[in-house]
Amino acid sequence: MKQARIWDDTLEDLSRRRTHAHGMGGPERVAKHRGKGKLDARARIDHLLDKGSFHEFGTLVGGEVAADAIIAGSGLIHGMPVMVGAEDFTTLAGTISPGSNSKRYRLAELAVRNKIPLIMLLEGAGFRATGDHYGRTPTDLLAQAQCSGKVPVVTAVLGASAGHGALIAPVSDFAIMSRQGAIFTAGPPVVKMSTGEDVSKEDLGGPDVAIASGLIHNVADTDEEVLDEIRRYLSYFPPSAWSYPIATEPDEFSEPRDTPELLDIISRDNRSTYDMRSVIDAVVDTKDWFEVQPDFGRAIICGLAHLGGHPIAVVANQPQVIAGSIDSDAADKAAHFISVADAFHLPLVFLADNPGMLPGSESERGGILRSGARMFVAQTTATTMKMHVTLRKAYGFGSMVMSLIGFDGQVAAYAYPGATMGAMSADALSGASNADDGLSASLREMELEASYRSAEHMGFDELISPEETRNALLTSLQRGIYARQAVAEPVGRCVIVP
Repeated sequence: MKQARIWDDTLEDLSRRRTHAHGMGGPERVAKHRGKGKLDARARIDHLLDKGSFHEFGTLVGGEVAADAIIAGSGLIHGMPVMVGAEDFTTLAGTISPGSNSKRYRLAELAVRNKIPLIMLLEGAGFRATGDHYGRTPTDLLAQAQCSGKVPVVTAVLGASAGHGALIAPVSDFAIMSRQGAIFTAGPPVVKMSTGEDVSKEDLGGPDVAIASGLIHNVADTDEEVLDEIRRYLSYFPPSAWSYPIATEPDEFSEPRDTPELLDIISRDNRSTYDMRSVIDAVVDTKDWFEVQPDFGRAIICGLAHLGGHPIAVVANQPQVIAGSIDSDAADKAAHFISVADAFHLPLVFLADNPGMLPGSESERGGILRSGARMFVAQTTATTMKMHVTLRKAYGFGSMVMSLIGFDGQVAAYAYPGATMGAMSADALSGASNADDGLSASLREMELEASYRSAEHMGFDELISPEETRNALLTSLQRGIYARQAVAEPVGRCVIVP
């Protein structure tokens, strides 16, 4: 008998066990799941990763419980290695047991060890009610939290996600949800039993709730669209904090060009509004840049884009929303975005046009000083390249959180001529001091001269025309990219969790 024949029974047993695990919750449950317009866990991984690149581990964990309700392994996205875990709702509602906890821990541990992104696809009911106690065993959240600032962490909520399993979302750098997703501390049955409240999963933690709370950053209609957005998001990032972002191949869109269209977009009158997204469209390489949290903290726009082929992170005031005043939600959003960009060495571009932090009793009750301070700390401690442009105005603390502050480590600071700045606007100062008409006119005149007086004392590197905006930023970025090529291996930073 040949030696290979002796292996037949053993390998047949292994194949049977793997087939059972690959079958997930069985044909009927998988078909029911897909009948709701969702992909099953394995199909989600296949759609997310480059074709044929998935390599599974922990397949036999759980024994008769297929893969212990979570599919785990590694693969490629745009050729970049990633670790990925997908909760399998067709198997015991995607619940977590000691075995699947170990797989989740191993996923995060390998992400940091291999210095590659971690992606978690959620649809599960939290811990499995078995009566077993874990004892002194490490929770997966320990390893997941240790990924922060070291490797990009992305979470997708593709169905109901409750309890312990859902906690990876607020730890993540980026969390996205499908329209069928919902996320909560405990599901409707537990809420009913605990508090008597009768609430649907949509009203408890659906997109409208999760986006409004700031827990979830973006939303897409289908599983496929969510997974495509994850691929887009990661395309701007290096594999880890030990690497720099990779530039795209040069093309005609990444070449220097003037931006005369900004003269039509940006009104010289500070009281007129315009859409800052149109400014970003004009300045970056192409209009298909990636906005993070577009429906939360809308007074600030946070986006990932390319400038001269180099990935950048843009933080911009939005004059169309409360005149660009920075409220608590906007500051919280920006603080998290800035810290993620800094952790992975994405150059930051600040486009300032705001009358300051949002005043008023409601704003104070909302914690505007606390949130503003978090944004200020995030941007002042950022060690990545920072570039600033004041377009029309930037007042008080609202200017400082947007990196308009001397000795803040900017590689470039620009302003348009006539930009106004200071502790407060002339109108506000006139009102606060009960100024007469003559003094008010004098204050307005001084305000209009502020940019020139600041430039005379190197408050800015240069006053530029709107037509020069892209090229000024591009030149500064290229200079900074050249300088950092001589820097030793980068080291990661912690990320501020919103």
